[in-house]
Amino acid sequence: MGTGGSSRRRLGHVVAPSGEQYEISGSGYRAVVTECGAGLRVLEHEGRPVVDGYDESAMASGGRGQLLMPWPNRIRDGQYAVGERRLQLPLTEPARHNASHGLVRWVAWRLADHATSSVTLRYRLMAQTGYPWTLDLEVRHEVGADGLQVTQSATNLAADPAPYAQGAHPYLTVGPGPCDGWELIVPAATRALSDPERKLPTGREPVAGTDFDFRTPRAIGGTVIDHAFTDLSRDDAGRASVELRDPVSGHGVTLWADRAHPWLMVFTADDSTPAARRAVAIEPMTAQADAFRSGEDLLWLEPGRTFSASWGIQVLP
Repeated sequence: MGTGGSSRRRLGHVVAPSGEQYEISGSGYRAVVTECGAGLRVLEHEGRPVVDGYDESAMASGGRGQLLMPWPNRIRDGQYAVGERRLQLPLTEPARHNASHGLVRWVAWRLADHATSSVTLRYRLMAQTGYPWTLDLEVRHEVGADGLQVTQSATNLAADPAPYAQGAHPYLTVGPGPCDGWELIVPAATRALSDPERKLPTGREPVAGTDFDFRTPRAIGGTVIDHAFTDLSRDDAGRASVELRDPVSGHGVTLWADRAHPWLMVFTADDSTPAARRAVAIEPMTAQADAFRSGEDLLWLEPGRTFSASWGIQVLP
């Protein structure tokens, strides 16, 4: 009787699909980070949306604001080998027969610290079928005069080196859209090619002379972008920055990524209905798609070692 009453009370407590909401603010910025996936649900500056997020009553769609750990993008058939061991991950993108965007997008992260302008969440990813290593993961979101800075970290608690890569999936916005009239800068000399059915790498080509050369600002127009870019130009601090601006309103936003991110995925969200071309996803990645199979830019995280990388978002004057 007592147990049943307790169960009814628990069932009566409604939890938002993204769990607890952690708000931070400072220097005109306001962000909301979620318990589910430690994702970025809201980012505003002076009340104006800087990312295309989602309502508290909804789940994240299209990867909105999610963290991609311990790999970003896709792994073909969810299969890869470590020495003589052949490993099989769950196919989280079954229509394309891929394992997509890691293992922590939908798990409950634990609050480690919450101040006015920063929040840190942690998650212990236990060894499991397809990924038999235990990692301690941490993400810190902080806002200030330079906008939002996000630092993602992983510590290998296993006895053997762990394959590892990470990324994030924010959608930038400078107005109601569509993005066709917005001006884009992507400081990349090379674009990865992919097959249209499974979105897996097939090669690469220089962007020079193609519709994907955004090294100088120009309107996106009707260009459909769903590609990883590399060979990035960087500033003196080692940051590569993508810029997006609406020439009509003058609003602009930039996403920067540190040297640990040799890849930037750019996605005009053409397959996200009804949000198609309403925002542009700019995804910093430490390795591109299928890195667990190709080994390209894949980090082998030694036992006890911690890897950290940072990226951020800031409004443009």
